[in-house]
Amino acid sequence: MTINQKEFSPIFLTLTCFFITCLLISNIIAGKLAVFWGVVLPAAVIIFPLTYLFGDVLTEVYGFERARLVIWIGFGANALMSVTFLIAIALPHPGFWTNQDAYATVLGFTPRLVFASMIAYLAGEFSNSIVLSKVKLLTRGRFLWIRTIGSTAVGQAADTAVFISIAFIGLVPLPVLMGMMMAQYVWKVAYEVIATPLTYVLVGWIKGREGVDAFDYQANYNPFRLEETNETT
Repeated sequence: MTINQKEFSPIFLTLTCFFITCLLISNIIAGKLAVFWGVVLPAAVIIFPLTYLFGDVLTEVYGFERARLVIWIGFGANALMSVTFLIAIALPHPGFWTNQDAYATVLGFTPRLVFASMIAYLAGEFSNSIVLSKVKLLTRGRFLWIRTIGSTAVGQAADTAVFISIAFIGLVPLPVLMGMMMAQYVWKVAYEVIATPLTYVLVGWIKGREGVDAFDYQANYNPFRLEETNETT
């Protein structure tokens, strides 16, 4: 089946909104540390893996080029949020308002963390989407679980390694750094494995409603190209 790449259905727009919402919430709550079965992880791990689930669905149903557009929209939204928070924190406040420090603690981002988050996001999301798209072609659309779990394993490895390396290298001992990477990586991939039945249901329902099942035979995998091909088969 062919789809007109210039049309954006309500379902596609809804998925895009959920993807971006999960991304923004993840970055807001990332400063909160939580203990999960004795392992210390940022609170963002409860929702950030959903960006990969929605990214999988977008690539699987609509193709890489549509997913690429959503990834860049998410990047722009995250950049705008981060800059807005920094400006809001820097604005002068009245003397009677005593919550400045708490506000800055929760919503403040150091430039190093912002940079780490942005680069890791692009590396992880594009790795995930490209791998899923190419494996779909290799498997001729069969074995959805192989490409969703496999692409997440690659994407989360890139995201986790890039973020923790840029954000914390030189600040914490190497063994601790490696432990942080492994704990977050295992959690995120396990999250995707557990959510696989939900991915199957969501993909099947959307394909049935949209009448679309994209195969990226002619897709341009350049992450920086925003133009779409005329049709995706």
